[in-house]
Amino acid sequence: MKKGHDVSDGELKKVIADFLEMGHIDNIVAMFRQEPKYYTWSGDILRDERFNVRLGLTVLFEELKEIQPEQLEKAVPSLLPLLENESSLLRGEAVSLLAIIDTPEAKEHIKSKRHDPSPQVREMVELVMEEGL
Repeated sequence: MKKGHDVSDGELKKVIADFLEMGHIDNIVAMFRQEPKYYTWSGDILRDERFNVRLGLTVLFEELKEIQPEQLEKAVPSLLPLLENESSLLRGEAVSLLAIIDTPEAKEHIKSKRHDPSPQVREMVELVMEEGL
């Protein structure tokens, strides 16, 4: 960006979330391909309360897995705190993204949630493990 037009990381995360909510996945795919550091923002974006943002992030990861799977692991550290979040919804969403990432590290973190207090999270873990962990 040109000097004087810099956008803060927080503003850019909001733009990414807004685009995901609107279904503009292709735009965000292009951004992530151009700037891999955006993967490290995945946990922050997943915290968005809007369902379509979280759904869009899942679709984004599925598309990026086809294009540049080697980059997905950069998101793992940002997702780990969500596995301990008080919200079972966020814990489940994090498990879902880790399943798409599908690296040995991601799989270990998914397995660590086998005894989660939430039956929904445990069920998500079981489904993921049945699919090939």
